[in-house]
Amino acid sequence: MKKIILSIFIASWVGFTATAQTQLFIDPEFSKHGHQHQILAVIPFKTSITLRPKQMAGLKEGQLENMEQNESLNIQQSMYSWFLKRKQAGDMWVNIQDVSTTNALLAKKDVTYENIEEFTPVEIAEILEVDAIIKGTFDTNKPMSDGASMALGLVVGFYGSTNLATINMFVHDAKDGKVLVNYYKGVAGSVGSSTDQLINKVMRKASRRIPYTKPKE
Repeated sequence: MKKIILSIFIASWVGFTATAQTQLFIDPEFSKHGHQHQILAVIPFKTSITLRPKQMAGLKEGQLENMEQNESLNIQQSMYSWFLKRKQAGDMWVNIQDVSTTNALLAKKDVTYENIEEFTPVEIAEILEVDAIIKGTFDTNKPMSDGASMALGLVVGFYGSTNLATINMFVHDAKDGKVLVNYYKGVAGSVGSSTDQLINKVMRKASRRIPYTKPKE
């Protein structure tokens, strides 16, 4: 019995460690680019929700895609809010474009969630008239938004399932599209249905290391 419990503990610990890893890349020449920036924009993150077969069987056609797009907008809004709070607190020296402005400008140029990957970071930045864009991917086995959680709550095996989520964020310079920052973070555990909680958990340590959120050198 003790061996079984120990095996379960080790397996759980290994799984948590694998998903909780953190990787941060900052361009060595960030000061040449980033210190000239005045405004950033967060664009919708490409989102993937991986469900179990029983959960998938309970969904209607197109429902998963709709959940992924809604989750993408939630991540975008929460990421914007995270940066905005640091700006308001005096912990960030660049401005962040309001997401309603960002999405309206993208829509005017027929840039959608489905085709946004067809545009380069330079093209997106030009449309938004910003100095850098924040983009990335978000992968999870359980949607964070309340609406999606309620919908999947009717599917066998969803309630009580453990959240596994990874976010891979990139900051691209508007002039040449160069990656100035790449931040990868995985989290595991009971994150809850709040996207804001997820972003706060993911970005907590990043706030001390991402150049925009510390004094200029």
